[in-house]
Amino acid sequence: MSLSATARIVAEADGTLPVLIGDGPLALRRTRTTGPYTRVTVVGAMSAPLGGDRLAIESEVRDGARLLVDSSAATVALPGRSTEPATYDVRLTVGDGAVLRWLPEQLVCAQGSDLVMRTTVELAATARLVLREEQILGRHGEEPGTLLSRLTVHRAGRPLLDQEVAYGPGAPGGWDGGAVLAGHRSVGQLLVVEPAFAEKPVESRLLAENAVLAPLAGPGALVTAVAPDALRLRRVLDEALGILAPT
Repeated sequence: MSLSATARIVAEADGTLPVLIGDGPLALRRTRTTGPYTRVTVVGAMSAPLGGDRLAIESEVRDGARLLVDSSAATVALPGRSTEPATYDVRLTVGDGAVLRWLPEQLVCAQGSDLVMRTTVELAATARLVLREEQILGRHGEEPGTLLSRLTVHRAGRPLLDQEVAYGPGAPGGWDGGAVLAGHRSVGQLLVVEPAFAEKPVESRLLAENAVLAPLAGPGALVTAVAPDALRLRRVLDEALGILAPT
């Protein structure tokens, strides 16, 4: 039997969380932090997403609020009884003068899984965003599952970034070729939206052999990387985070 669940977070400028509602496998916990952010950790309460599941998490960071969202462990997409793909929708809204650091652990697409993941972000003109995505194609020693992932970001009502990628047996041919993954099984990106970049854009450069930092047509920067494994991918993205948004 397929599962449908939606978790919600609302953060206020005074550090309160008037809405913190977990659902199904998406348990939410307010956790301790030493920084200036209110911190929420997503805790997986059961195995999900499985084939046919419909999961969603919504986060609203209201004007002036500062929110950090992370997770306690990797999310593992698994095959299920249903032949339909699972879906996982992440919907983020960040208000004026607000900051969101969205830093979950990796998404692992196990062999036989089929997942459609959509992340949609709406930013106010003075909002700041740090968003990390890491996708591990298959557990150790196994073939990858199928993943279709789309990231769409609007700032002040205008498009800032809209990209879609597909990997695994159900993806179009060439996803594992030299122009895309070149045999690597870990892929990730770090998106930083910072109003100060409007006056001083970042410069394009290589961060590692298979990682590049590029400015966006707007006050943002995107780091894209591939790596042989999750550990080396995280090292590259952590380096980029230290450069672009250390706090």
